[in-house]
Amino acid sequence: MSESRPGPADLFEDVRAGGLLAGGQPVIVMLSGGRDSVCLLDLAARIAGPECVRALHVNYGLREGADQDEALCREMCEEMGVALEVVRAGAPPEVGNIQAWARELRYSAARDLAGATADIATGHTATDQVETILYRLAAAPSRRALLGMVDRSGPLIRPLLPHTREATAAHCRARSLAWREDPSNDSDRYARGRVRHDLVPALRRIHPAAEANVLALAEILRGEGEVLDELVDGVLGEADGVALEVLRGLPAPLARLVVQRLADRASGRPAPGVSRRLADILGLRDTGIAHLDLPSGVRATADRGRLTFSARARLDSAE
Repeated sequence: MSESRPGPADLFEDVRAGGLLAGGQPVIVMLSGGRDSVCLLDLAARIAGPECVRALHVNYGLREGADQDEALCREMCEEMGVALEVVRAGAPPEVGNIQAWARELRYSAARDLAGATADIATGHTATDQVETILYRLAAAPSRRALLGMVDRSGPLIRPLLPHTREATAAHCRARSLAWREDPSNDSDRYARGRVRHDLVPALRRIHPAAEANVLALAEILRGEGEVLDELVDGVLGEADGVALEVLRGLPAPLARLVVQRLADRASGRPAPGVSRRLADILGLRDTGIAHLDLPSGVRATADRGRLTFSARARLDSAE
């Protein structure tokens, strides 16, 4: 990815031309105080106008420099004329994934702040995209793992996604914008850190264009995914189920996609692992009613040969 190093003016023009940030469009900028979010805040204030931008900073209180991060965000927003909302997190859960807890907390706060009118902008970059794809490939084998993040998903936008972490740092230096480094980014404690510091450099040693090739592959697969989605649409349309007889007559790869689409709809979010149980699903009987509990809190139900899916947690609480 090193062959593309836009200067500050180029980055500004590229992001403005991308259209995710626009003059007069309200936007919530998720501001951690790191280089990417600082770069994003600067661009959002200049493109949308500071009066249209609100920054959100979450102080988790999990490390020694958390208050200094907050202080930097306050100072920066005051200088730019941007309103700042600070959320102070309570105690993290004693068990479970702390990163998942923190992510849900900040996105929930952002949704509350955005309401129905504002977009929510994050500072994800092309560098983050590579790390995300490699992590998902290792942790959750599926076609979706290789697609990576998209630049818009509902109100969530990622204006910096085509640009590298090096480009955002160069922008901040040229604009004399300070940022804070999170020591956990250099730690191998979390899987994402191991991808960043071990896996990506190893791939770069194998081939200098490794990161660019990962991004190119994701772009190709997203295009092919649109074709596959059309095939699934041809089988399902807007139906909430499918006849087992029809499903058994499909090529196995298409049947897996149909099953996954139905499971995702029932769950209200991606339901990884369901399509890998295709053989068990196809084995459900065509007479009477049969249930099959599946990964990701999903239940398959065959009712006289018609297959539907439900979110198991909701169904269980009603029983």
